Amino acid sequence: MLARRASQRLHPVVPHMTSAATALESPPLRLRAANERPWRSKGDHVLYWMSAARRGGFNFALQHAAARAAQLGKPLIVLEALRCDYRWASARLHRFVLDGMRDNARWFAERGVAYHAYVEPEVGAGKGLVRALSERACGVVTDEFPCFFLPRMLAAAAAQCPARLEVVDSNGLLPLQAAPNDFPTAYAFRRFLQKELPAHLGAAPIADALAHVKLPGASIPAAIAARWPAATDALLAGDARELARLPIDASVATTALRGGAQAARAALKRFLDVKLVDYGEKRNQPEPEMTSRLSPYLHFGHVSVHEVLAELARREQWTPARVASKANGKREGWWNMSQPAEGFLDELVTWRELGYVFCARRADYERYESLPAFALATLDKHAADPRPHVYSLEQFERAQTHDRVWNAAQRQLLREGYIHNYLRMLWGKKILEWSRTPREALAVLIELNNRYALDGRNPNSYSGIFWTLGRFDRPWPERPIFGTVRCMTSDSTERKLDLEPYLAKYGEAGLFAS
Repeated sequence: MLARRASQRLHPVVPHMTSAATALESPPLRLRAANERPWRSKGDHVLYWMSAARRGGFNFALQHAAARAAQLGKPLIVLEALRCDYRWASARLHRFVLDGMRDNARWFAERGVAYHAYVEPEVGAGKGLVRALSERACGVVTDEFPCFFLPRMLAAAAAQCPARLEVVDSNGLLPLQAAPNDFPTAYAFRRFLQKELPAHLGAAPIADALAHVKLPGASIPAAIAARWPAATDALLAGDARELARLPIDASVATTALRGGAQAARAALKRFLDVKLVDYGEKRNQPEPEMTSRLSPYLHFGHVSVHEVLAELARREQWTPARVASKANGKREGWWNMSQPAEGFLDELVTWRELGYVFCARRADYERYESLPAFALATLDKHAADPRPHVYSLEQFERAQTHDRVWNAAQRQLLREGYIHNYLRMLWGKKILEWSRTPREALAVLIELNNRYALDGRNPNSYSGIFWTLGRFDRPWPERPIFGTVRCMTSDSTERKLDLEPYLAKYGEAGLFAS
């Protein structure tokens, strides 16, 4: 997919950019044209269709849209829309996005930029909104995201958009177009990343792009606002009755975790202030948890990986000049930060962006056939092995297995939309062991993760799901059912970790006790 994108030739930008607007221009490797239409100097506005990077700050796409608007002397209009018919649409996922919309409405209002938060009240109601806002637009800018339904949605919009549509990649520290191919392991990707990333670390997005330009004021056209009215203040505030009116799955309930840029920054501060110091030694312990829990905010674009790195670098008194000159693929030592910071960055950058590159390069990223050859061969060889237990999707969903550790992890997912990182790996491995076939296990993993996890439907979550079946891993000693795919057991997990506090919290007295 990206190979085709990289080969596309962008139309030249309109010349004579002001110095302020030039500074906001997206790095070339983060920019692609989604259609062949030109920018129109006689349009009424520039439209930023916010679809993945759902935030104001540290946003390459917003910067690019602001640069275009400044160059043309036109207002900027920002559209953030939420449809109701995406797969697994639920009160849980909707409310998290709505929290972000609330923050964004306030952020753009403070800067005098027209922002339209549209929440589809019924299936199909939002059809035509992007096209209508682009009819009188000089051009449209939107976000790159290589996963879920967004690539298909963007391609369909590009074909119908009457104006220029440019797509900007704000996904990671490494531009997706900088990776020539997908990578079989984290080690292989880490070696490439250590060679390639220094050239891109200096091109970070600006904390507040709108502070660097002065744009004409605008409002949402009256005809647009009448046909596609903005979300009510009550809905954006999380009113349960307003949320219940939407045609989404109410059985997947909201969680205590709130979304939005403000909550994301608070989570980041809490992690760096309190947890990071123990991250290296205690991150596998589920209680008290020392992981960042930033993944839902990264998934929905409420925080940028660049912002996380900037805050970490400030505390570590670090600059890009400190990275090692040699790329050896090792987990620690390349960044030249503290040991806990290095461990955290390996998860935040190496493992996260490994998944993004895989999804961007492989259209089959969610298919069983995308597994490495060794995994396909060994799982097929052992597909008929007797299983000690076989559970249905419904039994897995309701945490009705014989295993108290697995049941506790599933209850955490049901209750919080999250499973502790180490236990999430065990959770996936046991689904493989207790399903009739590896293909059925994959279907269960995708369904449970994407329905309940706040950070599901993301390249990084597909990395975790498929790691269960051998992606990004190597062959291990052969065993029944797993073959040479890595195995994990609850008994060994209980020996390694202090699970009693976790089991007390999510055990039999919890949701859907077995």
